[in-house]
Amino acid sequence: MTAVSPAKTLQTDPRGFRHLEFHALGTVCSIKFRLDDERSALTFAADALGWLGSFEEKFSRFRPTSLVSRVNAAAGECWVRIDSEMEHMLNLADDLHRRTDGILDPTLLPLLQVWDWKTVHQKLPEAQQVRAALSLTGWQKVERRPGAVRLPKVGMGLDFGGFGKEYAADQLAQLARQRGITDALIDLGRDIFALGGNGTHPFWHVGIEDGLKPGHCWGGLAVTNHAVCASGDYARHFIHDGVRYGHILDPRTGWPVSNGMRAVTVIAPSCLEAGAYSTAAFILGARDGIHLASLSRGVEVCAQSGSGIEGTRNFGKWLVQAA
Repeated sequence: MTAVSPAKTLQTDPRGFRHLEFHALGTVCSIKFRLDDERSALTFAADALGWLGSFEEKFSRFRPTSLVSRVNAAAGECWVRIDSEMEHMLNLADDLHRRTDGILDPTLLPLLQVWDWKTVHQKLPEAQQVRAALSLTGWQKVERRPGAVRLPKVGMGLDFGGFGKEYAADQLAQLARQRGITDALIDLGRDIFALGGNGTHPFWHVGIEDGLKPGHCWGGLAVTNHAVCASGDYARHFIHDGVRYGHILDPRTGWPVSNGMRAVTVIAPSCLEAGAYSTAAFILGARDGIHLASLSRGVEVCAQSGSGIEGTRNFGKWLVQAA
């Protein structure tokens, strides 16, 4: 996480919202919130950044000293002692894996390494490499006991990137509520939690990105006290020998999703749910993804493919005329 001084970077707009922009969890982030007292605002901003820094230090696979990295380094060897926070993350992973019928799987690190975004543009991995990496995945293989976890095979690895930002957004929303903040927009790399309203309306306008026209929105949402997450390959894809490859991998095949989906937007009571179901729906495809999301109360999904846009029955109730 890039070091940020709230006292130097916190800006206030004409509506009284304070804007904090920073880089964390591998992406561009921002928090907009309304809090009149200057000292309280600075304290909240500092505490939010401090929490994110600690979270990243413990759970980022890119930090060699993180707890996740220690678990991965011990794969195929010994048990690793973990604390209650790591237990909680593993429990969340277990729940999301179950609710998405196994689509959200935190053991995909071997596949992510094979599909290294820095190299696959020039040379695709061999099918044998993908099969070997796929054999090292599977959430059911992770061994757990109270206070410890073990990855039984050398080469296995955990990666909480599939739900880490979403979990963090929910935690920051909870922190805001605890500090008496009723209006806030938390945006961690477009994983969004909207509290209250934007000062003009009792809600926030959140654009729905057009998967067929990157950089444009085809509509907007009026969101309050809910989360919005989107999944798509419109921003990160490449063409190799005339074939389009996106960055979202199908855990069932080990290859990038190739079902014609372009974007999925999900509204849910929590960012954790919105992110999990947007990813699952993108991988499963419109029909199965929408059906899966419809089984969870309060979750609404909209899926865009080359053949059009479709969604759950109540998604349209959140739409506004312009984002």
